[in-house]
Amino acid sequence: MKAIDAERLRSIGMTPVCLQHVLQAPRGEDVEEMPEDDSLELMRLTEVHRETVQLHDGAAEHAARALPRLTRALADRGTALAVGDWVLARRDAHGDRWVERRIAPLTHLVRRDADGRRHPVASNVDTALLVMGLDDDFNLRRLERYLVFVQSSGVLPVVVLTKADAAAPGRIASAIEEMHGRVAASIDLVIVDARSAEAAAMLAPYLRRGQTLALLGSSGAGKSTLTNTLAGAPLQDTGAVREHDSRGKHTTTSRSLHRLPGGACVIDTPGLRALRPDIDETTLGASFSDIEALALQCRFRDCRHVDEPGCAVREGVPPDRLRNFHKLLREARRDTMTVLERQQILAQWKVRGRAGHARAKAKREGA
Repeated sequence: MKAIDAERLRSIGMTPVCLQHVLQAPRGEDVEEMPEDDSLELMRLTEVHRETVQLHDGAAEHAARALPRLTRALADRGTALAVGDWVLARRDAHGDRWVERRIAPLTHLVRRDADGRRHPVASNVDTALLVMGLDDDFNLRRLERYLVFVQSSGVLPVVVLTKADAAAPGRIASAIEEMHGRVAASIDLVIVDARSAEAAAMLAPYLRRGQTLALLGSSGAGKSTLTNTLAGAPLQDTGAVREHDSRGKHTTTSRSLHRLPGGACVIDTPGLRALRPDIDETTLGASFSDIEALALQCRFRDCRHVDEPGCAVREGVPPDRLRNFHKLLREARRDTMTVLERQQILAQWKVRGRAGHARAKAKREGA
C-alpha cells in the first residue's frame, strides 16, 4: 500500500483512532493483513451508484468500480459498500480505478427492509444529527426509532429541531416538554433555523476537523438545507414541503459525503419513509434503559408490561413510548427468527384469523 498521508486524509475524516485501526489491518474483511503493494491507495468512498462509486484521496475525487469478488464477499456477509467506507483501490493498465478491499468500519449504520434484509446506510460516522422539523414533521415515535438505530451502532446521537424561525409561538417550549421522558437528558438537543449561519455556530462542537457527521431524518426535515448551510455553498438541492402534512419530496436521492470548511465531513442521506433498525432484544433494551430499570420493580419477573397487575413499567412510562417499545421488540424478534419459525407464526395467525371470521359469521347468523 502507498504511504499514508495522514494530514491530507484528515480532511476527509481520517481520525487518529481510525488511522490506528487501518494500520493494524483489522480482521474480518477480505484481508488477512495489510498488503505490501505500492499500487494500492487508501481512499474514502463518498458516493455509491448502481455500477460505480466515487472515491476521495484527500486532494481530489475519482470514479471507480468495485471488483466483483469484493461485492460478492460483502454480500455473503449481508452487507455492501457504503458511503464513508475506507477502501483500498488501484488503477489498472487502462487507468481505470478498482476498489479491491474494504477496511472493516469502526461504526456501521445498517437498517432492515420489510423482508428483514440488511441495507447499509453509512460507515465510520462519529456523530448522527437526527433532524426533525418543528412543524407536522415532529414525531417522537420516529425519533425514538432513529435513536435506537444510531445508538445500536455506537454513533453519538444529537437531536436537531429545525424550522425554529417558522414555529408557532410556544411551539419550541411544548416540543421540549413533549420530549421530556421520551429522550434521555444525556442526549444533546439543538434548535436551529437550518438556513441561518447561526446553525453552523450552534453545531460547531460536532464539526471539529476530521469528524464525520451523518444527517438522518424524514424528507422535508431540512437535512439538505442544513448541509448547504454548514458547507456555506449550495451542495445539495432543496425543495418545498407540502402544506397539509409538512412532507417533502425526495430532493436528495442518494447518500453523499461532503467536506466542510472547518475540516469536518457531513453525509447527507435521503429521507427514510420507514426505518427498521438492525437490532436484537439486548440492544433494544439498552436504548430503552428506563423500561429496563422499571422492569426490575414489576411484581412478576416475567412481566410483559401488557396487562399484568403490579407492572411498574406501565405506571412509569408514557403509553405511547411503551407501545413503540413493544413494536420495536416484535420487529427485533421477527428479524432473528428462522424461516421455519416465521412460517409457524404465520400459520398461527391464519388459524386465529379463520377462527375470528367464523365467530363473526356465527354472530351475524344468530342475529
